Amino acid sequence: MPRTPSPVRHLPTALAAAAVGAVLTAAPATALPAAGLAAAPADDGVVRVMPLGDSITGSPGCWRALLWNDLVDAGHTLDFVGTLGPQGCGVEHDGDNEGHGGYLVTDVAERGLLVDWLAATDPGMVLMHFGTNDVWNAVPTADILDAYTTLVAQMRASDPGMRIAVAQIIPMDPERSCAACGSRVAELNAAIPAWAATQSTPRSPVVVVDQWTGFDTATDTYDGVHPDADGDRKIADRWFPEVDALLDGAAG
Repeated sequence: MPRTPSPVRHLPTALAAAAVGAVLTAAPATALPAAGLAAAPADDGVVRVMPLGDSITGSPGCWRALLWNDLVDAGHTLDFVGTLGPQGCGVEHDGDNEGHGGYLVTDVAERGLLVDWLAATDPGMVLMHFGTNDVWNAVPTADILDAYTTLVAQMRASDPGMRIAVAQIIPMDPERSCAACGSRVAELNAAIPAWAATQSTPRSPVVVVDQWTGFDTATDTYDGVHPDADGDRKIADRWFPEVDALLDGAAG
């Protein structure tokens, strides 16, 4: 069983009233292709997939419900896994996940929390959208990427053939989060593809999924940070082709 997490830093309860002109200027690089990569199926042929992240993934993280149904409709047999259960959405789906509201990826890496979550759920594939709270708390991009590296190592210790899909995270509205949050997200996202290229291996590929380009905080979030119904649909649509390709490889 996973140990009870100790308190972590959470998003501020009051959003910033005004921005100081932070502009999203750094465009993320093109996502790495997923074609031909296969997630390892369980003995019964079911691929266990862990959605991993913070409140954008788990509270309630309704993009997971949309993605689950899209993948099932495409003919896949899979099991979303996590130590957390469904958190609403009103859509029938497999709601297990590791979307921990308010968590920083740097804290999760430092405290080794993922090790217990992996042991409890035994995934063969991880979908990771993580770092929003780190950006809000002004954690440097290099530290976030170091945390990603630690988590990848922990995933591979659990399963040497782990398939890992890492999102370039959705934007943050500087006027409704922090003044520098928009530019910090752009900086992180611009760095993720090069980081992934250093981490990816033939046995355990790291695939980048661009959740940043074309995502509009004015129409796709309800508070400048968390997705609304339109945002959930966009997020699910961006995950789908990469996960679909990974699962097709597993079935083949």
